[in-house]
Amino acid sequence: MLGVRHFAGGGQESGRGSCVCQPAAEEERPMSTPSPQLLVAAAQQTLGMGKKRSPPRAACLHLAGEVLAVARGLKPALLYDCNCAGASELQSYLEELLGLGFLSQRLHILEIGENSLIVSLEHVCQHLEQVLLGTIAFVDVSSSQPHPSICFLDQLQDLKARVAEIIMHLQGLQRDPSLAVSSSRLHSSDWNLCTVFGILLGYPVSYTFHLNQGDDNCLALTPLRVFTARISWMLGQPPVLLYSFSVPESLFPALRDILNTWEKDLRTRCGTQSDIADLSISSEIVTLPAVAL
Repeated sequence: MLGVRHFAGGGQESGRGSCVCQPAAEEERPMSTPSPQLLVAAAQQTLGMGKKRSPPRAACLHLAGEVLAVARGLKPALLYDCNCAGASELQSYLEELLGLGFLSQRLHILEIGENSLIVSLEHVCQHLEQVLLGTIAFVDVSSSQPHPSICFLDQLQDLKARVAEIIMHLQGLQRDPSLAVSSSRLHSSDWNLCTVFGILLGYPVSYTFHLNQGDDNCLALTPLRVFTARISWMLGQPPVLLYSFSVPESLFPALRDILNTWEKDLRTRCGTQSDIADLSISSEIVTLPAVAL
């Protein structure tokens, strides 16, 4: 969901579509696929916060699929939320994946506030540079508004400065390739993390709102079109949820071109590698009594 971790409740009507992603003629070198048992052990041994708080098997395999998607450039970043493991534990985990031959690209752990994101420095910088060019849209859902409205980055100068700051920070790290897995922290005391994370996670449309108006928004009882993108990468395992975000249904016609461009680009990037076999994209319309951002 766009700027929302999880929706509660069900949908009222739906319309679904899917696409199959075929590998292109020129592909990145495929990774070595360790057994599911080795991938689960790597996560549980490095990310476990005590025996009872290790990530379950399904979460470990899903996380490995998400990390692979970041490494292959199918998403700019992933937000780690399996448990309270921090940057040092995530660094150990990624080093284990490198040792298993599962990864060949350099990855970085970016701490923002109390949150940890796994990023590919190359891919996330490319993505953020495109964001500065106005390739994504924002939906203002401030509680003072009668209904959501579309805005763009040039209308959000403080946010534009934040994006530029993140790019400068990450580009500086690119100049030091000595570590296969690196980490850094950004101070974010006055940031709208909902909006910043929406950008970093690669959503084509991100929610924004005025922080001085609290956590309320104008999305209650507003029909939302929820988009989900899933990938398959390991035979016999459930698909990995790659993207999940929403846009107000009333604004969907105005946002259609941006969403179509995002979908076309995602299909193209999927086709440049062979580790992820297919991509399916679907949407459904939900209406909820309240939406937490």
